[in-house]
Amino acid sequence: MPDRVAFVTGGSRGIGRAIALTLCRAGFRIVVASPEVDKNEEVASEIRAASGEAMTLNLDLTSPDSIKSGVNQALQDYGRIDVLVNNAGITKDALAMRMKLEDWNLVLQINLTGAFLCIQQVLPAMLRERWGRIVNIASVVGRAGNPGQANYVASKAGIIGLTKTIAQEVGSRSITCNAVAPGFIETDMTARLPQEVKDRMLGQIVLKRFGRPEDVANAVRFLASEEAAYITGQCIDVNGGMYM
Repeated sequence: MPDRVAFVTGGSRGIGRAIALTLCRAGFRIVVASPEVDKNEEVASEIRAASGEAMTLNLDLTSPDSIKSGVNQALQDYGRIDVLVNNAGITKDALAMRMKLEDWNLVLQINLTGAFLCIQQVLPAMLRERWGRIVNIASVVGRAGNPGQANYVASKAGIIGLTKTIAQEVGSRSITCNAVAPGFIETDMTARLPQEVKDRMLGQIVLKRFGRPEDVANAVRFLASEEAAYITGQCIDVNGGMYM
């Protein structure tokens, strides 16, 4: 797998950071793309310290122009994008009855529309190479639902449907498109939850521990590899048995 390039959105922290570092160790050059410029550079420095190669992008997923120029910059610098990992996501939680329209729109725009636009921008380069891996980060709640997260759940269920459709559209060119649906993973996002919520979640997990970002990153690494060449349109659950 010589000289492959992986473009990771939301690569500045948490699961995205773990994906960037894991793919770096698998031999990929990494594009760390998020609006957190300083944190992007921290991750890129970690990659370089591990003898890897990385570039950073200030990527705003609410802006189609930012997505287009970011992908073009990566193609200009590296000449190719072989793997796209749509990891970036936000939450704006509230019960559906009280959810503000702007919070609904923003979550869908970043989590779902942003992922779609990234796919749209990288596909021409993948089609030219007749090889590509698209890995979309979904969520266990996109499978099971979750009260207070109508916007987030809708975006992640949409990601799963988007994954299946893209897989059908581009499979004949040796491009696969799969999703990974994490369960409860220890990140900055989950660290803010009240302890009683964490305790309740732990009670639902068969393996009796919360996931680590590396658990998700390892699944992404597999789906990005040659070994996963005959897997497409799938959603791989990485949730410790929280949902089956």
